[in-house]
Amino acid sequence: MKGGFNYKMLGRPVSVTLTALVCTTILLLVWEKNPIADTLLLAREHFPIPSIDFLEDSSSKSLKTDENVQGKDSTSVIIEAKEIENSGAAPVQGKGSLSIIIEKTNKTQNSGAAPIQENSPSTTIEETNKIENSGAAPTDFVSSPGVHERNSNATSPYQPKVCNYAKGRWIPDSRRPLYSGFHCKQWLSAMWACRLTQRPDFSFEGYRWKPESCEMPEFERSAFLRRMQDKTIAFIGDSLGRQQFQSLMCMATGGEESPEVQNVGKEYGLVKRRGAIRPDGWAYRFPKTNTTILYYWSASLCDLVPLNSSNRTTDIAMHLDRPPAFMRQYLDRFDVLVLNTGHHWNRGKINGNRWVMYVDGKPNEDKRRAQIDRAKNFTIHSVVRWLDSQLPSHPHLKTFFRTISPRHFFNGDWNTGGSCDNTTPMSGGSEVVQEGSSDLIIESALRGTKTKILDITALSQLRDEGHVSRYTIRGTAAVNDCLHWCLPGIPDTWNEILIAQI
Repeated sequence: MKGGFNYKMLGRPVSVTLTALVCTTILLLVWEKNPIADTLLLAREHFPIPSIDFLEDSSSKSLKTDENVQGKDSTSVIIEAKEIENSGAAPVQGKGSLSIIIEKTNKTQNSGAAPIQENSPSTTIEETNKIENSGAAPTDFVSSPGVHERNSNATSPYQPKVCNYAKGRWIPDSRRPLYSGFHCKQWLSAMWACRLTQRPDFSFEGYRWKPESCEMPEFERSAFLRRMQDKTIAFIGDSLGRQQFQSLMCMATGGEESPEVQNVGKEYGLVKRRGAIRPDGWAYRFPKTNTTILYYWSASLCDLVPLNSSNRTTDIAMHLDRPPAFMRQYLDRFDVLVLNTGHHWNRGKINGNRWVMYVDGKPNEDKRRAQIDRAKNFTIHSVVRWLDSQLPSHPHLKTFFRTISPRHFFNGDWNTGGSCDNTTPMSGGSEVVQEGSSDLIIESALRGTKTKILDITALSQLRDEGHVSRYTIRGTAAVNDCLHWCLPGIPDTWNEILIAQI
């Protein structure tokens, strides 16, 4: 009896266990068909974690996975690996708030990779060692707001195209001019203020330049001065550079009398010397924003040194391989530098100014280099190379070289009866379609350097009606000036393009 009782006692747990197993099986089968159960599956069952097999270097892998269910549909997976150190990769975004944080990689250092989008798995895990450090973005880069940085050297289809401001067209604009030619007397030379002359037509003032591939921001003087707060803009060049300087002063003041603007020429040694017609330049400061705009006359961009300073009629050494002393002395004070040269490079000007070409501190003996075009080319390349050597120690400085301003003498030159009587805007066309610059010397000199081209030649070529022409304040007959421009006028556009590129 004892034995039978024991067997009965042992059988009961077995029966209970079998019964429990059967019931559990039935419940699982029923539960699996229940749609509610589907919502309780782990997020990783719905969204497989992207493979990181592209990290082929396994020499220092340290992969840690921490899975923590934080609710019905939230899973956080943190992946740390030395191989992806400093990648800056953004979290993977997917359904169910799956968040994958990939931190620090040497292999994709500073790649600026865009976030991996869960909805586009075929385009997110295709980055391999073949494009290592390329900075290339996935195909949905445009719709990935989390990306703020990219390698500037990367060749990606999503990189913004550099605007060619020189390619475009002139269009009518009723809001022009940007300032009054009657009122900007404080900054504008009377000989260039065509509103004060006997000229009868001013339709040339009513146009603005529209680049083909981008929008040029509208000029607003208070915004410009705020943008240039605590900065100095320097123009160094010939009289066309002086026109651009005067244009910017009129634009920045609205062409109105501005007694608050300070003359700070003395800070730069820009004072009128005894016997001189004018100082070598001007410098003005807007005290509210501490913005300084200055101009220094250097028609050739060469360092000019009198051979005998005690003799007023002495020859002047024209150092083709040396930038002006003013530029060398004050370069560290400039934030924006705009250079130009061109129209003084002719034998008449050089002989009339008693300039004698020097190279390496001694008179030039190279007859080929003494040719005007070769001397000009040599000087421009020398100045640009010097500037490029200075930029590493002046990281705040932005340098520009403006291309040559076109002349429009017809039926002769300035001294042989040439004129520019046309008053019809753009009678020769209104659009520039060429890709490269018309000033091949400047374009060639700047290639491969950090100095930007301020390309105004072709767009100005279309505006022959904008020159001073034969009109004067007195109304008397005069030699036609088909070199300088009326202000307001074409140089205002040069400054708009400059400001857009700063």
